Amino acid sequence: MQHAHHTQNLQNFIITPTRNRHIKPAIWRRVAVPERITLSKLHQVIQAVMGWSDTHLHEFEIAGESYGIPDPDWGPPVVSEQRKTLTKVLYGSKAFRYVYDFGDNWEHRIKIERLLPAIACPHVLYCIDGANASPPEDVGGAPGYADFLDALADPEHPEYLDMLDWYGDTFDPTAFDRDGINQRLKRIKV
Repeated sequence: MQHAHHTQNLQNFIITPTRNRHIKPAIWRRVAVPERITLSKLHQVIQAVMGWSDTHLHEFEIAGESYGIPDPDWGPPVVSEQRKTLTKVLYGSKAFRYVYDFGDNWEHRIKIERLLPAIACPHVLYCIDGANASPPEDVGGAPGYADFLDALADPEHPEYLDMLDWYGDTFDPTAFDRDGINQRLKRIKV
């Protein structure tokens, strides 16, 4: 096993979709990242661990401030996430909010669990654990995901063939592929 070659500690955090606690089965990821990761890189990490394609806007809400990609044509102003590091914006906070796709409104609570020594993980970015498949991109938020799961669970459901055709494959909501996630994380340069 090749260990991460860096000297800074790793933040161990857990990602959980919070706004939609009624999603069953529960979806979560435990991930280690460098403590000085930029928010723009953290966004890429979240996209990788959730299996999404970064085709929508997003925003971090940390210690009362909003960070993202400034867009004068969309919503209230945000502070640019580009050069802001996680350690600089936490101001002692142990949890913050991340929202992806303002239409589907995937709201996540990200909780900092603890600092790990750099040697604790085999790579700089590393998915330690998790549970269950992420909702597909553009499924329609929590209500759309529930409809999607209902339709795919019953071949007699009136939307079964449409959902199967839309998704393009079978879908197992209990699947979790840590190795696949870690392969995606290896492609992110921090």
